[in-house]
Amino acid sequence: MSEEVNLFTPLDLGFTKIKNRVLMGSMHTGLEEENDNFKKLAAFYKERALGGVGMIVTGGIAPNFQGRLSPFGSQLSFPWQLKKHKYLTNEVHNAGSKICLQILHAGRYAYHPLCVSASSSKAPISKFKARKITKLEIRKTIFDFANCANMAKKAGYDGVEIMGSEGYFLNQFLSPCTNQRTDEYGGTLQNRMRLSLEIVKSIRKKVLNDFIIIFRVSLLDLVKDGCTYDEVITFCKELEKVNVSIINTGIGWHEARIPTIATMVPRNAFVWITERVKKEISIPIIATNRINNPSDANSIINENKADMISMARPFLADPEIVNKAKDNKYDEINTCIACNQACLDHIFSGKHASCLVNPKACHETEFQKPNSIKVKNIAVIGAGPAGISFAIEAAIRGHNITIFEKNNDIGGQFNIAKNIPGKEEFHETIRYFKTQINKLNIDLKLNTTFTKETLNSTKFDELVFSTGIRPRLPEIEGIKHEKVISYPELLLNKKVAGKSVAIIGAGGIGFDVAEFLSHDPGHQPTSINKEAFYKEWGIDQEYKKRGALMDKLTPSSSREIYLLQRKSTKIGKNLGKTTGWIHRKSLKDKRVKMLNDISYQKIDDEGLHILHNDKEIILNVDNVIICAGQLSN
Repeated sequence: MSEEVNLFTPLDLGFTKIKNRVLMGSMHTGLEEENDNFKKLAAFYKERALGGVGMIVTGGIAPNFQGRLSPFGSQLSFPWQLKKHKYLTNEVHNAGSKICLQILHAGRYAYHPLCVSASSSKAPISKFKARKITKLEIRKTIFDFANCANMAKKAGYDGVEIMGSEGYFLNQFLSPCTNQRTDEYGGTLQNRMRLSLEIVKSIRKKVLNDFIIIFRVSLLDLVKDGCTYDEVITFCKELEKVNVSIINTGIGWHEARIPTIATMVPRNAFVWITERVKKEISIPIIATNRINNPSDANSIINENKADMISMARPFLADPEIVNKAKDNKYDEINTCIACNQACLDHIFSGKHASCLVNPKACHETEFQKPNSIKVKNIAVIGAGPAGISFAIEAAIRGHNITIFEKNNDIGGQFNIAKNIPGKEEFHETIRYFKTQINKLNIDLKLNTTFTKETLNSTKFDELVFSTGIRPRLPEIEGIKHEKVISYPELLLNKKVAGKSVAIIGAGGIGFDVAEFLSHDPGHQPTSINKEAFYKEWGIDQEYKKRGALMDKLTPSSSREIYLLQRKSTKIGKNLGKTTGWIHRKSLKDKRVKMLNDISYQKIDDEGLHILHNDKEIILNVDNVIICAGQLSN
């Protein structure tokens, strides 16, 4: 690859060209399951195509009923299903991009009782036990994959992505940890990869050579008894032989107890394995996972570490990320902060996906601009995320906006969140807000409290109150003792905690405070230090064992930390569905003591007096941090 190749160089596949090296990776949005919502899905993809992405991969679509993610999950098998897909592909093509359908067979990850897998087994993240699929059903499944790909071609898709990673059906056949078969589809690697290769050959025979076939390979299983590095390389070379067009990187199974896409994962943390595999094959390979910065993406391509970059959630945050990068407008990019709150957490709660920093995502048809507006002078009181988001949208629509903020900077609670180890990405949202305020000529008045006098002296057509919250102080004797610190005082470095600390409240803020306190001053968080991240979570870059796992080396904290809650329920139960387990495991590994069903008695010079299991206990701590909820300001 020459030095001139960069993110915006076309990728030539021989029979077709992709206009740049950016792939919008597969994301389930929740719109796929509802016929009436395909127009919403088309509008969602169209915005990203207009934003400059080279190629889009849809959310996973099943090739048959057994492979559906849920009983009412999406499936493409019949001619009568083509109409809605044609509408989607036409919209994307008219906007200038290519689009591939992801064929996803859920296997034992299916959330219904008819699920099947290589062997009879139950995934730890599902309540249904999968039945061992028969050889007759395997032949039918091969036909179903080829039929689904053929339907995709008829619907106007430029290709398909075969989902063979993240612990789904084909990955379950490839890996010895889930394949205990003794027939020609189990045992040796040659047998375990047979199904995937037969499916690719069957698809290629059906769709011929002018059709893109991407195979998403699990380069790192990150589960016990997963594949070895040599097995991964052998598999990739066999995929090359059966005329796969592109290999996409898959990292970790969904049941792996290692974070791979959440905000505490360092940027570009898994490019190393894509780069290593690239040296072994001659077809293009895609790098993925926690790549949210086009500048980094460009470097990866330029340094020949990958041929294409997959970004999924960054396209939720900003549909124009590619065009902005191409025009060198990096400050205008609304960066994905990898919080998972409105995307993955929504999906796993049965809702449509959206985005914490861009609520328009997957709701494009509901945010149509009116043809004309009456220009208004609007005062926005409070420059936190809500106030600024409103101000930006109103200014884009042509209104005159003045923001009043009593503090010396914008950002509100994000200024607290950005100080938590693992949440450094929150800096990016504040940077984006500042850029938009300047670009849109929004009048920002810092260190200014909005008063009645302000209202009387200035004429505004509308007032928008976004004055945020204040910490709630629980009614505990001694709550104003000198040992007590509120979480804003701690996280904004107005007060420093001692060597032993009790945290009252084990919600999201309580967990954040515990994470903050568990890091010693000057200790670089694993979200920035890749080597520390690999060690803390047990990822072996040398790939000596199956699954690329090694013993964890979790750093211990010099503080003694108690995380307390009144409720008798499991601590951290209400944290995000897709990130809560990470926070709980991280604190447990750092030996944070978590106690529930607590009654708080008083705070005095001795420390925090509590009642636990009918026993009176005095926690002789230096400080008590209050994280007992919030009240609207």
